[in-house]
Amino acid sequence: MAAQVALRRQQAQEESEARDLRLLYPCTGIGGEAGIPQGSSISAGVPVSVSSSPAAACFDVFGSENQKDDKRFYRERKSFLCIDGSRMIPFEQVNDDYCDCEDGSDEPGTSACPRGRFYCTNLGFRPHYIPSSRVNDGICDCCDASDEYNSHARCQNTCWNLGQRERAYVEGQMRTLDEGLRLKQQLIEEGVLLWREKQAQLRELQQVAEDLQVKLEEHRRKKHEADRLKEQTLKALEAGDGGLIRHQNSSVASIFHLLDSNKDGSLTVDEIKAKVVLVHDEQRVLSEDEALALLDRGHRMDLSKFQSTLWDVLTRGDTVKIKDTQGAPGSLSSEDPHLKAADRAAEWEATNLKKVEEAYETVNMEIRYTYTLCPFNQVTQKSTAGVEVSLGMWGMWTGKPKNHYSQMVYENGEPCWQGGSRSTTVTLTCGTETALRSVKEPSKCQYIMDFQTPVACQPVLKQQGIHSEL
Repeated sequence: MAAQVALRRQQAQEESEARDLRLLYPCTGIGGEAGIPQGSSISAGVPVSVSSSPAAACFDVFGSENQKDDKRFYRERKSFLCIDGSRMIPFEQVNDDYCDCEDGSDEPGTSACPRGRFYCTNLGFRPHYIPSSRVNDGICDCCDASDEYNSHARCQNTCWNLGQRERAYVEGQMRTLDEGLRLKQQLIEEGVLLWREKQAQLRELQQVAEDLQVKLEEHRRKKHEADRLKEQTLKALEAGDGGLIRHQNSSVASIFHLLDSNKDGSLTVDEIKAKVVLVHDEQRVLSEDEALALLDRGHRMDLSKFQSTLWDVLTRGDTVKIKDTQGAPGSLSSEDPHLKAADRAAEWEATNLKKVEEAYETVNMEIRYTYTLCPFNQVTQKSTAGVEVSLGMWGMWTGKPKNHYSQMVYENGEPCWQGGSRSTTVTLTCGTETALRSVKEPSKCQYIMDFQTPVACQPVLKQQGIHSEL
């Protein structure tokens, strides 16, 4: 009876110790935060192998470093409780190269359990997992040689050299990223300044266009008035001198404007000499005194004075008359300086307006494309013979959601001889220079291009930094 009591006490003590052991392995999740601390290993002095079973998730963080400090997790005692609580085995069966626990927790350092994984710490390089079947197989899989701890393989620790090369590569990438981000910011600042400059030019051209439009309308109005006066004058001239008298009320202003070559609202000696002749001697030009006499001895004559003086002389028609009154009406219209001036002014304003409109459209186009890195127009392929083929017109952005502007598609290019049309996919990558790095044609008439540019550099790349393991 006493022996049975002692045996029960021993069993109770072992079960209590097993429960205490389970408290060391809560296994509530994947990773080192919930389970055996990261960097731990086994009391038997072997690296830890982990199982893919969910119950053994706490082994995912085991490595082969600091093995001598891990005996507290696998205390040498009479019994060992599987981590998943499925069974209890004698402690000597731990790491005996035979899988007793379903979760593989009794063989953390051997390849006995089929679903196990071995964690290579690879201090100085990247840690990673290998299948437990590769442990002690004579082939070095971990760069720190921890997977061949109990084999005859002569493995060297190459982690530091590998890590050094990796660090140099990553540092180079970080320098490229820094320079790319700097150039991108520079392009952004230059683009903003250019945009503001173009906006100012656009506003200025808009104002010029509005002013020219007003002037054009004014010249059109003047031309219309000149055409109306010309028509009245021609009708009067077609009827002869008597016709002038019959149209006195409507023709005074017409004749005045006909004589007023420079359209300044007054008649001068030179204008009278150019347009008025003697009835009995049409070929002779009036003298200075004769012209002054017609102007009532004044050097200038306005419309009101013209109507009360010279108009009466002209309508009588016994001494002087307007030159070429019996000529063809067309000749008068072609020589009318007022009409010519109006036509020239209207033509000049229309030409100016067209130039301004063209300049406006050019600036507007430049603004629309200020924010682009490439023309967003088309991709072309030019042969050595000079033949240019369209590989696609600008289509859309097709990058992934996290980096939507990392890929462009140009589509609907020239037809392919096998049917369909040519298209091009352009991938943007971060770089300090803007250059087309490569062009490939993986399938007929389907092109892939790698376009390097500082604009593709994103700050998030730098935030990721160098791997913490390095």
